[in-house]
Amino acid sequence: MPNSAGLSATLPAMRILENEHRYLSFLMQEWHMIVLSFEQDDLPGEEEARRRIRELRRLILDFQIPLAKHTQKEEEHFFPLLGSYIGFEQGPLVGIQEEHVEIDGYLGHFLHHTAGDLELLPLAKMISAVKDAGEAFEILTVHLVKEEAVIFPMAETQLSELDHKRLFSRMNTLIT
Repeated sequence: MPNSAGLSATLPAMRILENEHRYLSFLMQEWHMIVLSFEQDDLPGEEEARRRIRELRRLILDFQIPLAKHTQKEEEHFFPLLGSYIGFEQGPLVGIQEEHVEIDGYLGHFLHHTAGDLELLPLAKMISAVKDAGEAFEILTVHLVKEEAVIFPMAETQLSELDHKRLFSRMNTLIT
């Protein structure tokens, strides 16, 4: 059951990851609004589209920093520890780690296709590039829910008390 902060984890290491998810979700909402404006054909013209692309690029570049730090914590500390309990070959960790790569790919694809002189980028190409940012948002949204609904509760029940303490000491760092 979620506590007053809306977090469902009871162990400190999992609460840290959940708090990071809240922060990442907040940042995602900022750039997702721009993605939606492209999807809803709410563009007055190419100049406004370019202005929005510039802002979207800035927000995604800023977002990638805490996302990379969060992902690194999970990949270097959390997943290997949980995997030593539940295995690495199949199961939820495999899919979650694949999603990390997929998210990075979509964000990277958007940034690649919007790099350089935006004055040379036609509206159709801008719209196409923004779809990659939208895909990243969709995958990330489901990804965070899966981690909180499946992976985090699994860790809470599977890890030993000593491993929980070790994990907390490794997770207790900032992603900003």
